[in-house]
Amino acid sequence: MIRVLLVDDQHLIRAGLRMLCDAQPDLEVVGEADNGRDAVTLAARLRPDVVVMDLRMPGVDGISATSRILADRPATRIMVLTTFGDDDHLYPALTAGACGFLLKDAPPAELLDGVRRAAAGESPFSPDVLRRLVQRAVHARVDAPRRTAELTAREQDVLGLVAEGLSNTEIAERLHIGVTTVKTHITSLMTKTASPNRVRLALWARGG
Repeated sequence: MIRVLLVDDQHLIRAGLRMLCDAQPDLEVVGEADNGRDAVTLAARLRPDVVVMDLRMPGVDGISATSRILADRPATRIMVLTTFGDDDHLYPALTAGACGFLLKDAPPAELLDGVRRAAAGESPFSPDVLRRLVQRAVHARVDAPRRTAELTAREQDVLGLVAEGLSNTEIAERLHIGVTTVKTHITSLMTKTASPNRVRLALWARGG
């Protein structure tokens, strides 16, 4: 059973999402919040697998709430569900640690699939948003030689696996090196790319 926390300041949106989830045998809505502050509190108490997070809310917004929830419970999967699909909302949400980004006009089946994919460790994105991310990544490849010129070959290997979302242990196994060595490379990568955290490093690797 996938435990879901709904966060949106509009009651009708939450009610619709609850009805949609409650009709599924593998989803359970364990709580609702209409602001980011309550979302942080409920996430700590209810321990949901997936948080469906709105971005624009009074008081603590969705981006701040995402950062706070993940600081306390890094394993929580936070899927953004918003009306605003522009870069000013997309990239801050991803930098905060959101695993996916869907728009509120998405079909019900896409929303449900997004929750399940988020719970499974995947990254659900609305088609338009995904196309924009891919286009940006393609354009960034032109700058790749300059961007990676100061990185060692091993650092580039590690960077590529960070961008794929692999953990330190998984990277160590893939490259046949120690976890401590992986941590050393990631620290060096963060310094060279001026990335304050792992998520920002992954976005840098993807051209973000």
